[in-house]
Amino acid sequence: MKSCRWLLVLCALLSLAARRSPNKERNADWPVWGGGPENTHYSKLAQINRSNVKKLAIAWTFDTGEQGGLQTSPIVVDNVLYGITPTQKIFALNAATGKLIWKFDSGIKGTQPDRGLAYWSNGKDKRIVAGVMNFLYALDAASGKPIASFGQDGRIDLRQELGREPGKQSIALTSPGVVYKDLVIVGGRNPETLPAPPGDVRAYDVRTGKLRWSFHTIPHDGEFGHDTWPAGAWKISGAANNWSGMTIDPQRGIVFVPTGSAAFDFYGADRIGDDLFANSLIALNAETGERIWHFQGVKHDIWDRDFPSAPALVTVKRGGKDVEAVVQTTKQGFVYLFERATGKPLFPIEYHKYPPSTIPGEVAASEQPIPTKPAPYARQRLTEDMLTNRTPEAHVWAVDQFQKSRSDGQFVPFSVGKDTVIFPGFDGGRSGEGRQSIRRQRLFTSTPTKWPGWLRSRKTRTPPARKAPT
Repeated sequence: MKSCRWLLVLCALLSLAARRSPNKERNADWPVWGGGPENTHYSKLAQINRSNVKKLAIAWTFDTGEQGGLQTSPIVVDNVLYGITPTQKIFALNAATGKLIWKFDSGIKGTQPDRGLAYWSNGKDKRIVAGVMNFLYALDAASGKPIASFGQDGRIDLRQELGREPGKQSIALTSPGVVYKDLVIVGGRNPETLPAPPGDVRAYDVRTGKLRWSFHTIPHDGEFGHDTWPAGAWKISGAANNWSGMTIDPQRGIVFVPTGSAAFDFYGADRIGDDLFANSLIALNAETGERIWHFQGVKHDIWDRDFPSAPALVTVKRGGKDVEAVVQTTKQGFVYLFERATGKPLFPIEYHKYPPSTIPGEVAASEQPIPTKPAPYARQRLTEDMLTNRTPEAHVWAVDQFQKSRSDGQFVPFSVGKDTVIFPGFDGGRSGEGRQSIRRQRLFTSTPTKWPGWLRSRKTRTPPARKAPT
């Protein structure tokens, strides 16, 4: 509960500074969870600076009255702060005083993380677009009441229009959609084990809730990339979804969509091939959903190396010229930069060869991409000199375990009979929930007697269902 309270204290300070700032940005809003369309989380407001930050005092607090943490970044529009509680109730506050204006309770107790809200306006009609579990709501920004003409009584069920039986699908909108003109474009959080729905990227009419376009991240028959999957995979495979959020370039009309791994995320014997568009950054025409370009960061992912964050739009100096670029971070600790319009890498990307998998039924990709620049911001390989020296006994134990294991860096398939060091850890060098786990390293047990039963069997292709990790 403290985390909820103090996050809103910080928001109060920022919103108060925006309201009272004497410079030309005095009425600057924070209308998108990343600050603006560029998703840089940067504000030009200058009233709070290094010289006076120590003088800050609490202006007001707002207690959600709920237990649990928040992963959300509230938005501020026209001096109103819009946020979401740990159980996914939506609220609006006077940003200057913290006074509650309205609160919307859908009657559904949210159990998934929710990273924010979206805002749309045509000048007169102003709406908050919010995800509550598998539902997408459109709320009147002034009253918090659902807009009855949107979907069915103000909401859309995201389990529908996936080409599968809706009642059997599991999907939750944990990152807010992005708004382009009169569209709201969404992804979703899907299970990382089978059964799982496909990770379709969908655009809905923000006024009516009608589906305007859908991009299949698991390509259907005849679509680009379908030959990177087994025949008919789109009917049974799942995930390859956008759970970490998207970024829109409104001037170019491009939405940039990072995706995660396909299900099952650590074993792919039933999805042999590169598996486009899993683990990819996809540039789509925001108006139509047509693919403009894509880059796949991990082929046939068996390490759960999702693209874990929405990309940022920046301007980079290259050869004395300004280049409009899109920047994507990864769990591997890599940073990729591409020209926004063409997808051309700003720095060379090398494809390195890797050994085959010895796991029964698994066929790992023979090569994976490695950016030559910038340098990784996470350490890429665990070596003996990095092991603990906390005590002589701990060091001896760590060295003994290390020498029994395989530590060959990124993209080495798990092996039979010898443990494999995963470094950075499965949470990655960059995590969508804001954690840095660069210092983590883990041993993946690959001794056959320690494998789960489903993995020891050549015949069993589908692992048991489990709760999808964040």
